[in-house]
Amino acid sequence: MRQPTPIPASGLSTRHLVQAPHRLMFFIGAGNLLLAMLWWALWMASVRWSGWTMPQTPVYAGWLHAFIMQYLVLPSFIFGFLLTVFPRWMGLSPPQRWHYVPVGAGLMGGQLAILLGACGWEVGFTVGLWMALAGWIAGVAILGRQVLLEKGRTWHAWSCLAGLILGLVGVAAFIAFALGASPFWVMFSVKVGSIGLLLPVYITVAHRMFPFFAGNVVPGYQPWRPMAWLATMWALLLVHLAMELSHAYAWLWLADVPLLVASVIALWHWWPRGRMPGLLAVLFIGTAWLPLTFGLYVTQSLTYLITGEFVLGRAPMHALFIGFFGSLLVAMVTRVTQGHSGRPLVMPPVAWFAFIAIQVVAAMRVAAELMPDVLAWQVLAAAGWLIAFLPWVTRIGVIYLSPRADGQPG
Repeated sequence: MRQPTPIPASGLSTRHLVQAPHRLMFFIGAGNLLLAMLWWALWMASVRWSGWTMPQTPVYAGWLHAFIMQYLVLPSFIFGFLLTVFPRWMGLSPPQRWHYVPVGAGLMGGQLAILLGACGWEVGFTVGLWMALAGWIAGVAILGRQVLLEKGRTWHAWSCLAGLILGLVGVAAFIAFALGASPFWVMFSVKVGSIGLLLPVYITVAHRMFPFFAGNVVPGYQPWRPMAWLATMWALLLVHLAMELSHAYAWLWLADVPLLVASVIALWHWWPRGRMPGLLAVLFIGTAWLPLTFGLYVTQSLTYLITGEFVLGRAPMHALFIGFFGSLLVAMVTRVTQGHSGRPLVMPPVAWFAFIAIQVVAAMRVAAELMPDVLAWQVLAAAGWLIAFLPWVTRIGVIYLSPRADGQPG
């Protein structure tokens, strides 16, 4: 019988990446986080300032940016987190390497090939899309099997799986457009990525985990997790999505006003009234971007209804993506990384830097829509994203390549 390759007791090694799903998937996500935005920053800078040109992209660059960020960058972290917690939520055995390595290979290889395609290697775009689809199918199949194996009903797992299935449809829609289908399908993919995939998964995890985290460290904290709230959010988000796909922008406020109210209610219930550690506080500060996002959507929709002008542009979407998704990415990944590497549950200095910097970047990107030189401000925001995340990504990357600090397996 072949003997397993020994793992070094200390020192950096790529072999540590496959010891747990979050190690591999978070490492891939961290790399995707910087590479995707580096390409986007360079492309926008080449458009704004003369001096050099970037190769023509296979599809409109803005759509490609949206696809990469929504279906490759953040999902790398999402699959890593869900492959870790699904078995714990449902009392099942953890996944084996052959379960999650193909997911990581698809998402990492897919993004690299797509970015090479955007930089001039034409066949890379097609190869990358199919690799991304394969990674997505593997991830959804593994998590879906775990949900079906559970004897009871963990509705948070079902909610996350529903978002991922919509995401898989979004990936297929983008590929269909790339193969020649109607432009409707690329818009379908872009809209589903945020409203049908990322937002439902984020609020589901927040609904289950944030009160749990707070209850563990804040004396007298009363967890608030009504499933009716989660069901209501799902229904309203689907209404919002349907109206966006039908270009009913003047009537989005019909869904967004209730979404604003529901997000304010959740934040009010979740926010601890007592003192809390920084690692917990960043979860709720980041969640504050959710009602702000829907406030911007309401303002945009009502203004469009009254004046016919789209005054805020993509500000609501970037408040959601950079403010809400970006802030909670730092908060949750730092927590998981600290806890699952045998380190204290605290916010390290580089995590604070990333979290504070991403607040500035989010505000800058939202305000950019109102500035006279919009593209220049967008380039600055993209550069700010890279500056915010580079030290944090470097630290967590080293952790994933190292053994646990407490000597435990995993």
